[in-house]
Amino acid sequence: MSVDGSPTARALLALELLQNSPGITAERLGRRLGVTARAARRYVEILREADIPVESVRGPAGGYRLGRGVRPPPLLFTAPEALGLVMAALDGHHDAADPADPVGSALGKLLGVLPRPVAAQAEALRRTAAPVPDRGASRPDPATTVALVEACAARRRVRLGYRTGSGSERDLEAEPWALVVRYGRWYLLCRSVAADAVRTYRVDRVTSVHVLETGFEPPADLDPVAALEENLAVGWEHDVAVLIDAPLDRVAPCVPRTLGRLEPAGPDATRLVGSTDNPAWYAEQVAGLPAPFRVEGGPELRAAVEALGHRLLASVGISEA
Repeated sequence: MSVDGSPTARALLALELLQNSPGITAERLGRRLGVTARAARRYVEILREADIPVESVRGPAGGYRLGRGVRPPPLLFTAPEALGLVMAALDGHHDAADPADPVGSALGKLLGVLPRPVAAQAEALRRTAAPVPDRGASRPDPATTVALVEACAARRRVRLGYRTGSGSERDLEAEPWALVVRYGRWYLLCRSVAADAVRTYRVDRVTSVHVLETGFEPPADLDPVAALEENLAVGWEHDVAVLIDAPLDRVAPCVPRTLGRLEPAGPDATRLVGSTDNPAWYAEQVAGLPAPFRVEGGPELRAAVEALGHRLLASVGISEA
């Protein structure tokens, strides 16, 4: 929160500083507010008059801190903190003990208004628990996510910096429709302006967000989850096509929509059409198909399948001539 000339703004900032810095002195509070220590004490009195319990401790280690009572003081969450808590609830978070992390900072505020016995136990758990990291999950930067959420709500186009799975950097312009959490990852569902087509981008790979003045209208009947499922295998760097020697009804239950679109290729064959930014990963997925297959399209996928085949043969001691 920035400081302006309004006493109300300074009182709210004083409340935020008390939440974030228990034990803050009048002198330090005044410096942060841009006023004298005497004026800072007056802002503390304003908070007390509003029934917000502010305790003061005398002595060298003294200062102001929010008290605990039946009625907790208001909590002032920043946008990254608020969204960080939502993200933590959706997919788990492993920086909850770090006060510099948005989730850690927000949890500290929550613990600050709990009764002391409960807060002490919760704080001990927060600092000593060691959750097992989910290395398959991706946790995007909350500030980036906030910017995209706001652009979706305002229906404004965005210019994105984007890093592909292979590490190449791209700039793209899009109409952001929705953010969707799926398969342990956060995705931006949008319309690519250049391609004039629906695209999905991983939010953890977005390196920059610039909100543009141009507005847009999303589809009236948009179902974000269904649209994401249909487009997860569309628009990536490398197009692929795989012919599977099995009928569609046998193949369909074994192929997730993230790999692409299935279409019949005769009574006993099915064609898988999609795209990927990670041919090695895609090769591993199609290797698990329940029937023989042939790579019809995509030189990158063909090379990845060949490399995987060599590796599997070597793993059982079969050398190739």
